[in-house]
Amino acid sequence: MSKLMRLLAMLFAFTLVAAACGSDDDTSAGDDAETTDESGEEAASGGSLADICPATIVVQKDWNPEAEHGMLYELVGKDGYTIDAGSAVVSGDLVAGGEDTGVDIEVRSGGPAIGFQQVTAQMYQDSDITMGYVSTDEAIQNAGEFPTVAFVAPLEINPQMIMWDPETYPGVESIADLATVDGGPATIRYFGTATYMPDLVARGLVLEEQLDGSYDGSPAVFAAEGGAIAQQGFASAEPYVYENEVAEWGKPVAFELIHDLGLQAYAAAIAAKPDTFDELKDSGCLAALTPIIQQAQVDYITNPGATNELILELVAAYDNGWVYTEGVAEYSVATQLELGLVGNGPDSTLGNFDLDRVQGVIDTLAEVQEELGFTIDEGLTPEDLVTNEFIDDSIGL
Repeated sequence: MSKLMRLLAMLFAFTLVAAACGSDDDTSAGDDAETTDESGEEAASGGSLADICPATIVVQKDWNPEAEHGMLYELVGKDGYTIDAGSAVVSGDLVAGGEDTGVDIEVRSGGPAIGFQQVTAQMYQDSDITMGYVSTDEAIQNAGEFPTVAFVAPLEINPQMIMWDPETYPGVESIADLATVDGGPATIRYFGTATYMPDLVARGLVLEEQLDGSYDGSPAVFAAEGGAIAQQGFASAEPYVYENEVAEWGKPVAFELIHDLGLQAYAAAIAAKPDTFDELKDSGCLAALTPIIQQAQVDYITNPGATNELILELVAAYDNGWVYTEGVAEYSVATQLELGLVGNGPDSTLGNFDLDRVQGVIDTLAEVQEELGFTIDEGLTPEDLVTNEFIDDSIGL
């Protein structure tokens, strides 16, 4: 269990990261970073969030700009936004359907920009963050000391998967099969802070000896190993990238979604710390903002062009080694729809939580909590972690 214990210790290593500390390397889009309409008044939305939400809503993501996060970038007004390349942050008017809501939004990148910390860790470290991406399994694991409450789920299915080379492993049809291949278990590279991996080990689907927590998003090692290893990725990105954009590879990969293994966490759910959540609820901000987030996801996934241009501009400006192209952005949107990664829940609503599904994640992790090295409060309920209180049931695909 030594590797698991080291993994769990990493989750709350609140190390200040220079990349998240700000920079003088600012660039602006448009003639003026502070824009209003010709009359100097708020746009036609009537400033729907003004006076009830923070003047700037700061959202912490868990990775670099990509189409799976298109909803957030859809909220950034496309005129007069400001890019802080050194901190990997974009800020501008928060818009709803292109109309100014009267407040600003600041979207902060995760991954390398925050030293690959969990978003929960970053939220508790930096009080300026209003809300951030917190997956259900991460929320459960941290509920005792670092609780969060999620109020909208832009992604219906977790895009995370484990991929492998079907030529090297022609008999492998699932992640579990990688433990029994000829020559010994196949190594699986993944981000060391991934909360799903200890559960897979505890349930016997993956062996601890298979794990390599050094994955940093680069394809170099996978290509250099010639397919001898398996690797974490997004089903809506890496299959296209490796076949079409990684010259050293240039062929298809096979994969299985983590979601299909039974741990059906909501990835990238928008959550806040309880005290912040209560403030936003009491002010009326969440009631007004949540439907805007829901609609932004619908608007993005059905018409992604302008927002994808912003995503590509941000990737180029941040210049941190993350490579992202128009081709993979287009593939991602199509695949998100094809696989149901973005979609309605069991009803006709996008963005709401299935409480039975959340309970299932709690139950799954509770069964292996001793092996995982943390304790889940017996009284923990889905209502402690998520809420549908502010969801507009009429918004869906």
